[in-house]
Amino acid sequence: MKFKTHWYLILPLTFGFVAALLLNYTALPNPVLYLRADLGTFLFLIGAGASCLGWITASFVQRLKFFEKEIEEKSVRDRRKFLSLLDHELKNPLTAIMAGLANLNDGTQQETLHSVEAQVQRLSRLVADLRKLSDLETRPIEMNGVNLPVLLEEVFVLAQSRAGEDRVLNLAIPKAPWPLPEIQGDRDLLFLAVHNVIDNAIKYTKPGDTIELRANEEGSQVRIEIADTGPGIPASETSQVWGELFRGEAARGIPGSGLGLALVQAIIRRHGGQTSLRSQLDKGTVITLTLPTHGVTEL
Repeated sequence: MKFKTHWYLILPLTFGFVAALLLNYTALPNPVLYLRADLGTFLFLIGAGASCLGWITASFVQRLKFFEKEIEEKSVRDRRKFLSLLDHELKNPLTAIMAGLANLNDGTQQETLHSVEAQVQRLSRLVADLRKLSDLETRPIEMNGVNLPVLLEEVFVLAQSRAGEDRVLNLAIPKAPWPLPEIQGDRDLLFLAVHNVIDNAIKYTKPGDTIELRANEEGSQVRIEIADTGPGIPASETSQVWGELFRGEAARGIPGSGLGLALVQAIIRRHGGQTSLRSQLDKGTVITLTLPTHGVTEL
């Protein structure tokens, strides 16, 4: 966006300002002028002055918005560049390490090799998640009709198989007086978002804890909640859990890339929705994903 300098407006203003300074603050004669005008002319002058002031104000606001947009776009470009470089730098050495491990896996030093292989696989997952996050910011999203109840039931079944019998899993989806509405979005990405949240709940809870997947319609939105009776998140960390590569105190010793919730937030935002979190220590956590039912223009 380019701005044109309107010299025909700026030069008279500058001339008037300089002339006023000279007459008021120098020894030059500064006679007093009296102007008479009829009411119509007076109102015209007021209207013209108000219009000029409005134009100047609108131009200033437009310039301010332009600079804010430039700063935001530069931040996004820098972030994409960082993710792309990190993905490239990690992928090649990981491939070489995996090939070397395959050649060494001959029955000796099995424990050491398995430990190294586990770490390599963790890095591989990190690279894959980084690639997904980078792709989310660049590639277009397919907006098709998504049957939300079916999607949530599929996520729930997968979570049950992941959790086994150690945890109590509950699913609450309204069926009366009508089911959840169909929403517009990318089904695979929405599945990944809900799955990442409930998978986190499984990882950070203990045997005997309860995890609930529930959803309801509120006006023009659908709210999906994943609640658990796990250890909760400290207040000092709740604002950071959506950041890339962030891992809190409770995550130490638990496998993960630190990108799960960052991916969730990116997916929901690309669908015009919002994410939020409520948590209490030693009581549990509720993560809410809010999606519009009317669809959203591609972002």
